[in-house]
Amino acid sequence: MSKLFVDKTIEINAPIAQVWDVLTRREMTGKWASEFTGGVPFYIESGWKLGSLVLWKDQNGSVIVEGTVTALELYRLLRFTVFDVRSEKPVVAEEDGITYRLSEVGGKMILQVRQGNFSGMDEAEKFHRMSEEVWECVLPEVKALAEQGS
Repeated sequence: MSKLFVDKTIEINAPIAQVWDVLTRREMTGKWASEFTGGVPFYIESGWKLGSLVLWKDQNGSVIVEGTVTALELYRLLRFTVFDVRSEKPVVAEEDGITYRLSEVGGKMILQVRQGNFSGMDEAEKFHRMSEEVWECVLPEVKALAEQGS
C-alpha cells in the first residue's frame, strides 16, 4: 500500500508566534484537542524540545496518547509521533506523526498540518478518513483562537 497522509492547510490572520502558542500551550490545546475525542475534555502537554515527550491527557490527567518531538524549528516546524498507549508502538519513519509547518506567504500566515503515515495500520483507510474529518474541525478552531489573540 502506498503511504497515506492527511495534509491540510489554512490561512490565519495572526502572527506566527500567536499560532505557535495555540498549537503548543497546554491551556490553548485544551480548547481544540477535544475534537479528537468527540468533545471529551482533552489537552496536549510537552516541553516542546527535540526529544521531549508529548502527552495527550484526559480531564483526569491520564495519558491516552503519547509521542516524542522528532523535529523542531521554533515558529516554523514541529513534528511529533503519536501512539495510543493501549496498543503496541509500530516502527515509524522520520516523516511519520503530526507535523505543523508555519510560513508567511505574501504577508499571510499559512499553517500546514500533515498526519500519518496511516498505511501500516489495520483499517488504514478508516483512520485516515477519521483524521481528515477531525482536522477539518480543528483547523478552523486553531485559526479562530489565534486570530482572537492577535
